[in-house]
Amino acid sequence: MTGSPHHFPPPGAPLPEEPAGGPPPGAPYAPPPPAPPFRGGPPAPPGMLGAAHKPGAFALRPLRLGDMYDGAFRIIRFNPKATVGAAALVTAVAMILPIAVNAVLAFTVGSGFDTDGEISDEPSTTEALGLIGGFGSLLLGSYVAQLGLILVTGMVVHVTRAAAVGRRLTLAEAWAATHGKRWRLVGQTFVVAMTSLFVIAVAVLLVVLVAVATGDVLVTVLISLLVVAATVPVCMWLWIKLVLLATPALMLEPIGVFAAFGRSWRLTGGQFWRVLGIALLTVLITGTAGQIVGFPFGIVAGVGGALAPQYYFLIYSIATGVGAVLSNAFVAPFTAAVTSLQYIDQRMRKEAYDVELMREAGLIAR
Repeated sequence: MTGSPHHFPPPGAPLPEEPAGGPPPGAPYAPPPPAPPFRGGPPAPPGMLGAAHKPGAFALRPLRLGDMYDGAFRIIRFNPKATVGAAALVTAVAMILPIAVNAVLAFTVGSGFDTDGEISDEPSTTEALGLIGGFGSLLLGSYVAQLGLILVTGMVVHVTRAAAVGRRLTLAEAWAATHGKRWRLVGQTFVVAMTSLFVIAVAVLLVVLVAVATGDVLVTVLISLLVVAATVPVCMWLWIKLVLLATPALMLEPIGVFAAFGRSWRLTGGQFWRVLGIALLTVLITGTAGQIVGFPFGIVAGVGGALAPQYYFLIYSIATGVGAVLSNAFVAPFTAAVTSLQYIDQRMRKEAYDVELMREAGLIAR
């Protein structure tokens, strides 16, 4: 046994004492406690034990449709000020403009409608001013509301990203997170809008040229149907490939407007039909919900305008403004949250983004 690394005491020799902290002599043998299971990193945050893969509003793994919708509702529920509150606030501020303008016009020059609710064939200067002011203020208010909702979408992207790792952003924090990207976000929306208008203009011009060249109604109708049948699928394909995930990419990555379109193209590669299905279903759900919420206020606007034509635009702006606030408070945050979750889902599927998020949440070692 010479040279053996183990040295046993000779027979009859007393055994060495137990190390400090061991059981006293003569105590029955007790097996050591089992070692704790290896978790790959520090323990999960309080309240998340047993759900190491879900530190926040949704699981850090490829998401199913139900996971996305459940996550979107959780994000809205636990960040109401930065989602619902922000959307309602910007819509309310935007709709104050037409309400104030039409209130002034209603008690000064009128709405431009006579007591029968008709527009005069030769309106006077005051009637024309009432009509222009009423229509113009409503149109301007709608555009201001849409501009505000664009910025809210950028805020919701950051709220969703924070919710992935269990953080909750306040309204001020969500707004601050968009710093440096707000004008880029507006510019991105402008590029998409101008491109859409260009495509529509080309399609209309083509139909007009066919109508002028042939002078045949049947041929014009057939060509129109053909143009629509060709344009709609192309626009939907470009929407999914270039536009849908561009806003989350722009807000969360150090890239510009056109690079964000490229990121959307790469992230949707090989996943077109899945991304399209979720996006279309979301549009259907939010569109239906928005119509349901806004429908009663549309009826109030129509009935009120018919009963008091001289206050038509004032009644219409108040009713539609309230309906827009309630509708946008749900539609805008939910749509933005689902789109942001689609972006995160595609990155988890293609770029192991879930590992990065788990490291940030402290669930695995860095």
